[in-house]
Amino acid sequence: MSPGSRHASRSPSRTGPPGQPVARADLLPAFSACLLRLHELARHGQPAQWLQVALQEFHGLLPFTSAWWGENSGAVGPQPAHNWQHGSLGLPPSFADEWNALSSVDSFGQGSMARLGQVCRDSGDADDPPAVAAFVRRHGLHHAMAVTLELPVSGLMFFVSLYRPAGQPAFSDDEALLFGLYLQHLRQHWSDVVQDTLRQSLVGDARQMALCQPDGRLLYLGADLARALQQAHPGWRGTQLPAALLARLTGGGSALRLGRQSLAVSACGELLALHLGRPGGPGQDLSPREREAALLYASGVTYKAIARQLGLSPATVRTYLRTVYSSLGVRHKVELAQALGLSHR
Repeated sequence: MSPGSRHASRSPSRTGPPGQPVARADLLPAFSACLLRLHELARHGQPAQWLQVALQEFHGLLPFTSAWWGENSGAVGPQPAHNWQHGSLGLPPSFADEWNALSSVDSFGQGSMARLGQVCRDSGDADDPPAVAAFVRRHGLHHAMAVTLELPVSGLMFFVSLYRPAGQPAFSDDEALLFGLYLQHLRQHWSDVVQDTLRQSLVGDARQMALCQPDGRLLYLGADLARALQQAHPGWRGTQLPAALLARLTGGGSALRLGRQSLAVSACGELLALHLGRPGGPGQDLSPREREAALLYASGVTYKAIARQLGLSPATVRTYLRTVYSSLGVRHKVELAQALGLSHR
C-alpha cells in the first residue's frame, strides 16, 4: 500500500511466479486454462463466494499471500476515497475500516484509482506516512500490485489488490501483465454475475440495488443506494448494511423506508437483494409483491413466467397488476415502465 517505488506496468521481461513458477513456454496455455475456468465459474458459481473462488483460481497461476477487492468511490472535494464493499483473502475483517481511515494519505491507492485499467506495483514503506507504514507492516503488504477499473453497472470503481510480505519476491513484469489481462475478464464476468443474480428477484437500475449476505455483508452495492444509505444513516461506513437497517430486515421487513425513499427487499437464492425506490415518486405505496410483479411485467416478462418466478397463480398476478395500474394511474406497459423508472427499456 506504500507509495515508494510505485510504477505502472508496461511490458513483460522476467519469469513467472515465485515458489513454483510456470515455465514461460507453458504460461499462455496455463493462462488460457485459467480463463476457461473463470468462464465456467461465471456460468455455475455461487455469487456469495464468486470473487473469492475466482481469485483462488488465479493464485494457482500467480501466487500471492493475501488479496483485497471491492468497490471504491474516489475523492470528491474534501471527501477522501472510500471503500463501500469488500472481500479479502488472508486479511482481517477490520482491513477495510483501517484503510478508509488512511485513504487520504495512501498514495498507492490514490495512484491506482487515478490510473484506471493500469497495473500499479510498489515495494516497501520507507517513504510512507507513519500510519500507512504501520498498516503495511501490520498486514504484510510489503509488495503490492493493484488494478482499479470502472464498474459501469454500479457507478463505482472495482479494484483488486494482491500482496506479498517482506522476504518474498516483488511482483514481476510478467505477473503484472497476466494480472492486468485477468482483471479485464474478471470484471466483465463479475458484472454479468451481478446483473443475472439481481434479475432473479428485481428489475431496474443496478445503481439503485445491492446484494448482501443474510448477515448484512455486502457483495455488491450500487452508487445511488450507497448514497441513500449514507444519508439515512449518518456515520455509516459501508462494507455491511447499517445495523439498524439489518435489524429491520431480520425482523421480517420486506418494504422499508430509507429516509424519503422506499427500499424493497427480496430473497435471491441464499442472498438478499435490495432495490431503492424513487423519492416521493409513484409506486411508494405498492406492496413488495405488487412491485416485483410490476417490474417484471414492465420489463417484458409474461404473466405465466411471473407466476412461476414468484410462486403465484397467473390470476393472482393479474390481480396485482390491476391494482398497480390503478395505484399508478397508468394505462399500458410503456406508461408502467416510465412510472417505475424503467423508461429506458
